[in-house]
Amino acid sequence: MKIAPFARAALLVSAVAVLPVATSGLAAVDTRTSHEFDKLFTIYQIVKDNYVDQVDDDKLLKGAIDGMLASLDPHSNYLDGQSLQRLETMIDGKYTGLGLSVVEDDGAVKIVSPFKGSPAEKAGLKAGDYITHLDGVLYYERDLDEAVSKMRGTAGTSIRLTIFRPGRDAPFDVTVTRGVIELEPVTWEYKDNVGVISVNEFSRDVGNDVNSAIADLKKQAAVKGGGKLAGIVLDLRSNPGGSLDEAVALSDLFLEKGDIVSQRGRNPNENQFYRAESVFRGDAAKGLPVVVLVDAGSASASEIVAGALQDQHRAVVMGERTFGKGSVQSFLPLDQNSAIKITTARYFTPSGHSVQEGGIVPDIKVPQLSDPDARARAERAVRESDLRGHLINEAALKDKDLETDKQDDPRFKVTAAELEKQGIKDFQLNYAISTLQRTAGKPALAAATKN
Repeated sequence: MKIAPFARAALLVSAVAVLPVATSGLAAVDTRTSHEFDKLFTIYQIVKDNYVDQVDDDKLLKGAIDGMLASLDPHSNYLDGQSLQRLETMIDGKYTGLGLSVVEDDGAVKIVSPFKGSPAEKAGLKAGDYITHLDGVLYYERDLDEAVSKMRGTAGTSIRLTIFRPGRDAPFDVTVTRGVIELEPVTWEYKDNVGVISVNEFSRDVGNDVNSAIADLKKQAAVKGGGKLAGIVLDLRSNPGGSLDEAVALSDLFLEKGDIVSQRGRNPNENQFYRAESVFRGDAAKGLPVVVLVDAGSASASEIVAGALQDQHRAVVMGERTFGKGSVQSFLPLDQNSAIKITTARYFTPSGHSVQEGGIVPDIKVPQLSDPDARARAERAVRESDLRGHLINEAALKDKDLETDKQDDPRFKVTAAELEKQGIKDFQLNYAISTLQRTAGKPALAAATKN
């Protein structure tokens, strides 16, 4: 098994960099910690000699490694076996299963987001849902890979999920039929003279794919609309992140000058600035207003793009406050069959704003009114600041200062039932398109909103 595919696969998880590591570096241990290592070995020996059942050495050592990394933050972890293969499978872009991105949250299986067009999305599963049972078996405080393996399977077969959804009074069952999942990082459509580009994850070539999408949408507008686009909606909702390089590339498509993002770590070599005109020359959508749609499921690389275009006044950010994952994970291969992913830096928007905990606050807060459960789920949405052991924002923001986006906005009183009668299935997208249509020919939309 080659290391290169692992490095690429890790980019699907969050804002990840590849950090080379020397074998000698792995072996180096501060002599001051030798007493603690003695304690660790003593506990290992006690378990080996006294535990009620005979315990395998691999199990004990993996448990020690898992515990060490889990004690740091929610995004540092050890990868081997199924967890490493799962990432490799995802980068191949095709597998059979439900089409879910999941994480372990305090022992429970939590849905980060269902992939667009997947069996999970079609079955109505939502970001923030908790899977409590698989085919009637409780999955709590169990290995996440075990739950993922259970959800994978032959296309056409079904599995019954018991879902706890914040905002609902009781859990409910959903039966999902497995299918062939073909990951499409970028999709686009021409809608009412507006180009809608959905970026579902930041894997390889996302920047080039969006560049191609913009060119195709311009052609469609010339043929179908008899002129140029009224604007572009860049939809980053429920996008859990991915490659830092691709986030920079996508931002650079729309920017002609200035910073995109900076990262700062404990080691000087982790301090870097990423600037416009480093990947693409010029603004691929020059003269067109841009709306970036985000929600609580927009994390990491998605927040880099939203923050860069917002701070540079190149786009209006609409939707809901983002997840708030402002850290960079480095991928360190240990050998051909194992690796670790460890947090090595925080990143900052061009204005110096740390995304960690607080996330990106939209210029125009637009709730997803077409989802009848949206309001209740928003009130109980789990973000980075809610995760156990998360990194602290360097600005030391208080939790109450992060909750202002939960206040009711008097502009949005229409109900999901009323929207359904009007044929509106996605209120946030509809609002973004309507805004661009009203401001057609006014590319200074973002700057005007900021004043």
